[in-house]
Amino acid sequence: MIRRVLLVDDDRAVREALGQTLELADLDPILAGSFVEAKDRIEPGFDGVIVTDIRMPGRDGFHLLDHARKQDPDLPVILLTGEGDIPMAVRAMDAGAHSFLEKPCAPSDLIAVVEKALDQRRAVLEDRRHKLEMESGDAASRMLFGTSDLARDLRGRVRAVARASAEVLVTGEPGSGTPKVAEVIHLLSAAARHPFVKRAGAGLSVEGLAQAIEAAQAGSLYIDEVGALPPAVQFDLLDRLENGVQCRVIAGTTGDLARDVGAGRFNADLFYRLDLMRVRIPAIRERTEDIPVLFRHYVAQACEQANLPVPAIQPDVLARLMAQDWPGNARALMNAAMRFAMGLGEVEEAEGLGLAEQMARVEKSLLIAALRRVQGNATEAARALKLPRKTFYDKLARHDIRAEDYRA
Repeated sequence: MIRRVLLVDDDRAVREALGQTLELADLDPILAGSFVEAKDRIEPGFDGVIVTDIRMPGRDGFHLLDHARKQDPDLPVILLTGEGDIPMAVRAMDAGAHSFLEKPCAPSDLIAVVEKALDQRRAVLEDRRHKLEMESGDAASRMLFGTSDLARDLRGRVRAVARASAEVLVTGEPGSGTPKVAEVIHLLSAAARHPFVKRAGAGLSVEGLAQAIEAAQAGSLYIDEVGALPPAVQFDLLDRLENGVQCRVIAGTTGDLARDVGAGRFNADLFYRLDLMRVRIPAIRERTEDIPVLFRHYVAQACEQANLPVPAIQPDVLARLMAQDWPGNARALMNAAMRFAMGLGEVEEAEGLGLAEQMARVEKSLLIAALRRVQGNATEAARALKLPRKTFYDKLARHDIRAEDYRA
């Protein structure tokens, strides 16, 4: 998490007092007494914000603001002003300063302004990181977001499946994005230069299947909700796969096809043919540590589409998001992000849960994420979370989590 604050003031007593205030708020101050001392620390992508006095010997706060703007136009600079400097500070804000504070300022006022600037900085750097991944990575990096082990495993599985030429079954809960994963498989495959054709299983006839296969040519045919295929189309698809088709068939389902086979609703031979290679999309509730990443991406995407400025996303908003189960998965989270981006209301509280219950959900998700990262090694997980072993085990017991369940 970004917590660095470059604090520039030529008055040593003021500088050290403000630095102590920042430290008491769990921030990471970097103290400098002049423009010369501070300028080398400012570079594009600086993971923090700047707080600087305006009046300093030699090069003053205006020079520092100008230098910071040249290095990174999105880097927040907060100005400290004396009583007579306020008109000057207002002009500086017109030149791109984030905000200003009049000296002496109350610690609570300083921390509030700095935290707001840090939230803005986090959002900017996160958006840049995503754009860099989209520009430099493959289709899996550009389209399948998340930093959790489950997200990385999903991208790895998609890449491995894409290299093969067999049929694929993409499974996931409603709203998890089976069509997107199917498209990524196509884009990473040798058939990427050929068409990617999508058809809904429920509306597909025998004639429609033949037309879709012809349209896909040597590319990929994705059948969404394949479990809804009419029986006659199931038999026809199986026959075509057995006799060879030019395109690759990728099927998606949000249901339980194996159960449908047992109930006689889906052709068993077709199921086993499609299930040669399976890709399972994990539900959002299984990887809550990805929620902040996904939400920021969806907010930035919505703002870009609507030509709106990207709003700051406060930590309490992310905490409320992580406390929810998200039965609608990525689709529901995307809808919440769109509403947030357009100012149509704050993120809703987890239904029926108070603050303690919401925070308990967040804590549980972080414990599970830590265990997943170290394959169930409780000692390593406790160390990563900076918790004493006894405290860590107490928390596992409180949330009914067993470390051994996450061992490879």
